[in-house]
Amino acid sequence: MPSKREPSVVPSTSGSINDDDDAVNLQQETDQEQALFYTEVDELQMHGIGVADITKLKAAGVCTVRGVQMMTKKALLKIKGLSETKVDKIKEAAIKSQGPGFVTAKEIAVQREKVVKISTGSKQLDVLLGGKIPAVFVFTPQKAYSYPPTAYIDTEGTFRPDRIVSIADRFGVDPEIVLDNIVVARAWNSDQQMDLISELAAHFAEQKGVYRLLVIDSIISLFRCDYSGRGELADRQQKLNQMLSRLTKISEEYNIAVFLTNQVSSDPGGGMTFVADPKKPVGGHVLVCRGEERVAKLFDSPDMPESEASYAINSGGIVDITF
Repeated sequence: MPSKREPSVVPSTSGSINDDDDAVNLQQETDQEQALFYTEVDELQMHGIGVADITKLKAAGVCTVRGVQMMTKKALLKIKGLSETKVDKIKEAAIKSQGPGFVTAKEIAVQREKVVKISTGSKQLDVLLGGKIPAVFVFTPQKAYSYPPTAYIDTEGTFRPDRIVSIADRFGVDPEIVLDNIVVARAWNSDQQMDLISELAAHFAEQKGVYRLLVIDSIISLFRCDYSGRGELADRQQKLNQMLSRLTKISEEYNIAVFLTNQVSSDPGGGMTFVADPKKPVGGHVLVCRGEERVAKLFDSPDMPESEASYAINSGGIVDITF
């Protein structure tokens, strides 16, 4: 994993005072936003937890108080050096730190307003996901601090920097800055993939709200290699569910958007005349292609109806279909 990295800064050619003011305002907004989402695990020192135990939590990727609450007692006991007595004390301290478990719906509404939303590049796809998604950060070529870093886990060896350059050109931003703000790790097996996710959780906590996007391409590839055959299907699904649960918690903990790609396989029963489409999604997502057109389908959203949208992928990334 790369060392801690702040967004690259490009000297401004004019208006340096205004740019500095904008940078300060942007940082203040970020600090206020992150204050709503997580409290560092170091806060537990105020409730009787020793530095040594907090260090053990961080080493295991548990870097926030909410992260402690999200973990079961059984999971915490697996952390080397934590006894049952210590785990009980840590759990109790987390409850004291976070206050009552119930909050008003109004407080939740305020928190939801601060959730980071990122445009896909396609208006139709944005609408499918809840309308034209407003950007939390304003992307302007002259202000490098407006480019929040992205973490990318490559499981298939298909990450290509030149594709990033093409996408940056489409949006009129400096490719060098964009490339410098993407950290990439290659995963070779499903265990390493999970380790990288845990490592990123600690990295996100260190950077204090700098990162805004985590991409995993693809989520299922290594699981299909490591767990083959129906005899290992149950183990594969259990591990995959654990990983998806971890990603959901990271997204909620650090207010980070998570983007996963999936694979599509052929259904052996697809030759039957009453089966509409023999292609089935691996792991549960649906993506069907028709020539250059791709169709995204939304299922099981807590606040959006089932729907679909058409889009295309070209050298500039995800775009709307043009007729």
